[in-house]
Amino acid sequence: MDFDLTDEQRLIRETARDFTDKEIVPRARENDRNHHFDTELVGRIAAQGYLGAIIPREYGGAGLDYVTYGLIVEEVGRGDSAMRTVVSVQTSLVCSSILRWGTEEQKQRYLPRLCSGEWLGCFGLTEPDTGSDAANQKTRARKTDGGWVLNGSKMWISMGNHARVALVFAQTDPELRHKGVACFLVDTDQPGYQPQTIEGKMGLHGSDTASISLDDVEVSEDQMLGEVGDGFKIAMTALDSGRYSVAAGCVGICQGCVDESVRYSKERQQFGRPIASFQLVQAMIADMVVDTEASRMLVWRAGFLKDAGRPNTTETSIAKLYATEAAVKCANTAIQVHGGAGYVDDHPVERYFRDVRVTTLYEGTSQIQKLIIGRAATGINALVPA
Repeated sequence: MDFDLTDEQRLIRETARDFTDKEIVPRARENDRNHHFDTELVGRIAAQGYLGAIIPREYGGAGLDYVTYGLIVEEVGRGDSAMRTVVSVQTSLVCSSILRWGTEEQKQRYLPRLCSGEWLGCFGLTEPDTGSDAANQKTRARKTDGGWVLNGSKMWISMGNHARVALVFAQTDPELRHKGVACFLVDTDQPGYQPQTIEGKMGLHGSDTASISLDDVEVSEDQMLGEVGDGFKIAMTALDSGRYSVAAGCVGICQGCVDESVRYSKERQQFGRPIASFQLVQAMIADMVVDTEASRMLVWRAGFLKDAGRPNTTETSIAKLYATEAAVKCANTAIQVHGGAGYVDDHPVERYFRDVRVTTLYEGTSQIQKLIIGRAATGINALVPA
């Protein structure tokens, strides 16, 4: 792997950094304070081509490789995790699933609208009783003469209130377990699809998070993504892509913590000198720098393997596990560097701390990542019941 970025990659990263600093950062605190999902800002992100970065140009995307996509997500994540969530869900979960599993007609119908931001999408996998055990879908799909009818509920669905299309996973035959799961492209502007905002979140206040009720929602036969039994595979491949973008976004949080801590420690005076001159403050900053660089290299490795078309599930899990846990540590340390000033939202490290905590939970908890890594190391699947 060549660690030197190409001229194009450097330009794209610099452009993403400038866009983040000019458009995302100035809005982040107020959007967080007001629990405001900034659709205008989402439109500007779409105009940059960030909602379809890895989708081929023929379908309205930017046609970028995964490493370059990771650079973009890192910068957006540094600015605001709520907006990084939009990029991750739209691109890594929704668009990548349609690109890989969709028919040509489905790709032509959905991808240009999603890449342009005309439509937003959501990923309806998690349920009130189904988290890590993704195959245990309680949502049911019943076959009819014209297609399927869906009944059930989904939980913790990012952009569920604003999505024009939802990827909904449902069980067609409980006796088949994961082999009976199917994925449907559900138009949300119809009776029976009822989203409700989830209140009281610890962080990601600028992100839209919903629970969804599905009450006799009708879908036609051509709205199934893949075939019956493909649903579980679709979910797992989507999560491989989603974990990559979460990891890249967490590199951005790590970098933001370093940047803010260096800036503050050079300005803050105690005992007649800047606190940056204190050895223990430098030690905290050094720890953050190491975690940031290690996380970035793991993300780049996963992206390199994806671009090469090589197996990368384990490497993506390693990147996701390390980068998310590192970002939690960096955010905590950055508040320590800031002292009391870090406990209020005058500085972004307070928001980093609240926003980052969920990254060790969604797209597979840290414990699930360890089981994936352990399975690769031992050849024994600890997720299978004894």
